[in-house]
Amino acid sequence: MTRLNKIIGGLAIAAVVAVVPVPAQADDQDVIDYRKHVMKTLGEQAGALFQILQQKAPPDNFAVHVKTLALTSTQVVKAFENHVDGDGSEGSAKSNIWSSWDDFTAKAKELEEKLMALDKAASEGGMGAAAPLVKESFTCKGCHDEYRVPQ
Repeated sequence: MTRLNKIIGGLAIAAVVAVVPVPAQADDQDVIDYRKHVMKTLGEQAGALFQILQQKAPPDNFAVHVKTLALTSTQVVKAFENHVDGDGSEGSAKSNIWSSWDDFTAKAKELEEKLMALDKAASEGGMGAAAPLVKESFTCKGCHDEYRVPQ
């Protein structure tokens, strides 16, 4: 390799490194916004699912909504791992979530397990098999009553 090729190669690597974004540290508001997005996704998907069950929306995407709920539920604990108090607005996290972290994560894992079971039922048996499990799959109230500023 000639000296010129080495210089050009080094400059090319330096140029790539210069344009590769370096992950920024999230500030408190970013943390709050992220977890609100995760929780809002759960709420929106649950709303769509309940519309289907009430025959107010087409049933074609029942399994897709259940799958989205199950996948999103796996992100709940991660979304709250940065112990940043809520912003005090309606629906934000209360500060007791951090002092009761084990209870909160146990409840979040219970939601995840129930939604995964619902997803399995929907995947294997369709809406007919999964519909009876929907109501018991949503354990949201247990956390919301304890750890969320009322809306």
